[in-house]
Amino acid sequence: MKEKEKKGIAILGSTGSIGTQALEVIEAHPDKFEVIALTAENNVELLIRQAKKFKPDSVVIGNEKHYELLKNALSDDFVKVYAGKEAVSQIVEHSAVDIVLTAMVGYAGLLPTVNAIKSKKRIALANKETLVVAGELINRLSKEYKAEIIPVDSEHSAIFQCLAGELHNPIEKIYLTASGGPFRTFSLEEMQHIKLHQALNHPTWNMGAKITIDSASMMNKGLEAIEAKWLFDLKPEQIDVIIHPQSIVHSIVQFEDGSMKAQMGLPDMKLPIQYALSFPNRIKSKFKRFNFLDYPNLNFEQVDSKKFRNLAISFEVMKLGGNAACIMNAANEIAVEAFLNEKAGFMQIPEIIEKTLEKIEYLAHPNLDDYVFFDKKAREIAKTFI
Repeated sequence: MKEKEKKGIAILGSTGSIGTQALEVIEAHPDKFEVIALTAENNVELLIRQAKKFKPDSVVIGNEKHYELLKNALSDDFVKVYAGKEAVSQIVEHSAVDIVLTAMVGYAGLLPTVNAIKSKKRIALANKETLVVAGELINRLSKEYKAEIIPVDSEHSAIFQCLAGELHNPIEKIYLTASGGPFRTFSLEEMQHIKLHQALNHPTWNMGAKITIDSASMMNKGLEAIEAKWLFDLKPEQIDVIIHPQSIVHSIVQFEDGSMKAQMGLPDMKLPIQYALSFPNRIKSKFKRFNFLDYPNLNFEQVDSKKFRNLAISFEVMKLGGNAACIMNAANEIAVEAFLNEKAGFMQIPEIIEKTLEKIEYLAHPNLDDYVFFDKKAREIAKTFI
């Protein structure tokens, strides 16, 4: 069967950092990609501008209070308009959609991703929480429905690229690299007094507020470690995290013979986004090229788990399995929201997570309904610690 000339793309979370960069990639390659559906939660103004520019078949606004504004603004644009969380999940079933880019932040990406898998779409996965919360379930469903999952996170994309042509060779270990964020050189004492504006000032990546705080607390790297376990069928002891301030080496795979492969490049999310959309082909880009002479020194350091307690919690949760990661993720989302609203301190984030984990019963083999239940319960309990 001849492959379609253009791949139809649905972007879940088109107004966020990943979504907007994905649209830049699509705009640069109009002969290869077309936008079929766009979704957003609240940023209706940007969603309207995107819809007018890219002319998708459908748009969905998660927050239903914005529906009338969106519908009226697009009344002359022949774009179908829907609203609500259920509509976000349903839009992935569209027959013209070949690839679903899940760029939503947090737990909200889980149910739409499950529905996309059941619809046998290729998943370009930028929502790490989907695998963190329900990795066992997602892996089982993707095998059952033969739905391909291509990682978009720069670290997982790097590992995925390093494994091309190596699938028959067992992995000994992977190294996820972390910039170290804005507090890499802070003492433990200094970290007790971190202000919001400091945590939002990431040294190398431009990301949304929630992911930026997760990066500063190293929770982002903890979530990525759990995601890597499920993506690449690894044990916790096969995963290591190292600080690499320049963010040039995106991650490393070590094989049984001791050989190591690293994927390198400038810190630009458009490259892994484009790779996920075009896989297995690489297509020409105008992205800025890396020059070794601009980076005469590449440094690597060990993570201080006393300063970055979230990373240690993530590995503990990974070893536990079951519903533990679901609880951790929900508590973290509540704690980060509290910090962003200046209702909790930066170093309170791991405290809230640990207290929530202690309060909720462990379940070894949850199903989808269990994940929904424990996510809700963990959020309720986490709020009592703020």
